[in-house]
Amino acid sequence: MSNARNLTSSSSSHDKSSNVAMTALDGVINVNSLFTLAIFVGLSFASPGKKTLNTRQSCQPGILTLKHLVVFEVLSFSFLLLSSLVAQALKLSISLLSSAEVGDGFSVHVNRRLLRTGMLMTAISSVMGCLFLMVSMLNVIEIKLGLLSCGAKSTILAVTSLVILVVSGLLLYIFVAWYSLRPQLIVMVSFFRVKQ
Repeated sequence: MSNARNLTSSSSSHDKSSNVAMTALDGVINVNSLFTLAIFVGLSFASPGKKTLNTRQSCQPGILTLKHLVVFEVLSFSFLLLSSLVAQALKLSISLLSSAEVGDGFSVHVNRRLLRTGMLMTAISSVMGCLFLMVSMLNVIEIKLGLLSCGAKSTILAVTSLVILVVSGLLLYIFVAWYSLRPQLIVMVSFFRVKQ
């Protein structure tokens, strides 16, 4: 009787952890979709000849600012796409491996280390995508409000607000991801120490 209870509680805890992981991965995919939308909006500003709202000629961005915008938008898109694809692959594997209908002699074993590594890869890719998106948004601000070097109050206010809020959000995200993935990070650090 106690074996049946242990199996039931083990199955129940596995279902709960699978649901939590699926919800977290859904959140990553949804947020990455919103960031991707922001990337395409930012790319619409990358056409030469656009004038800023600042009337001084020395504050007009050059072609280099437009090139940087495109490069950073592409880098951001690449990291966010990588993050979303890894998250989608993890969701697919969790769904398939935790399905109740396992028949025809097919048995499954969920490799927790591999899943945690995938979650870590998703988190790192998301952070990198956000950093490159922030840098590209700095270029958008310069294109719309004038170069930061001109010292216009509106440009400085926009850049300061963007950097403070994004960096604060990223630090919180990194802390929570580190706390959640801590056992996997400890294993990775000890692995690299053994190799040296």
